[in-house]
Amino acid sequence: MINFLFQNADGEPADTLSELLMDDASMSFFEVLSQGGILMIPLFILSILAIYVIAERWRFVNNSQMEVDPFLNNIEALLKSGDQARALDHCDKYNKPLARILKSGIRRLGRPLRDIEEAIHNAGKKEIYGLETRMNWLATIAGVAPLVGFTGTVTGMIRAFMDIQALQGNVNPSVLAGGIWEALITTATGLIVGIIAYGFYNYLIGKINRMVFELENASADFIDMLQAPTKKKNRTEVNV
Repeated sequence: MINFLFQNADGEPADTLSELLMDDASMSFFEVLSQGGILMIPLFILSILAIYVIAERWRFVNNSQMEVDPFLNNIEALLKSGDQARALDHCDKYNKPLARILKSGIRRLGRPLRDIEEAIHNAGKKEIYGLETRMNWLATIAGVAPLVGFTGTVTGMIRAFMDIQALQGNVNPSVLAGGIWEALITTATGLIVGIIAYGFYNYLIGKINRMVFELENASADFIDMLQAPTKKKNRTEVNV
């Protein structure tokens, strides 16, 4: 087997290539990450924050989902029977956005329809805001993490060229390794964190948008349900 020898600035042989590879292979994952330098600290913080937001929003959005049609049918049956109190109690059983929105409308039954619509609209805005909370964090992480990684690329290359200048060009690969490690590891880490954050941001935003669409449709159906008896009465009066 042919061993390639690196020569240092004094002409003395360095470790063979096979020995260097064995040393690199023995490095643990965390030892590799530590070669990224001080910029790995903000990248680590961004990754932890991204994991927290993804887990928290995923759980919140999934817990906010419910079967819309059965719930609306139950509310309609209770209101048609004139049991407004039971309709409110039925909404209290579900700690869901739709239940809270319709509850705000049921509380105002007997008032002008415009007041009911305004109450539902305001409650809907509040629920949508709750669904979208902290999603801007995830979008920011998706944009900032790669930039931090690219900053590590620049600082790593600066460090490498400073080493070259300090040794007046008499360098071997081991001298440049520190700057190259920093440049490559920070870039890779920043891109990985950014890609994961961006992917989950789009996924969660898609789920939130679908839920918002369902809430708007259900609210419109509820308003139509309240107007149905009036429409029927008006048609009867015209026939008379």
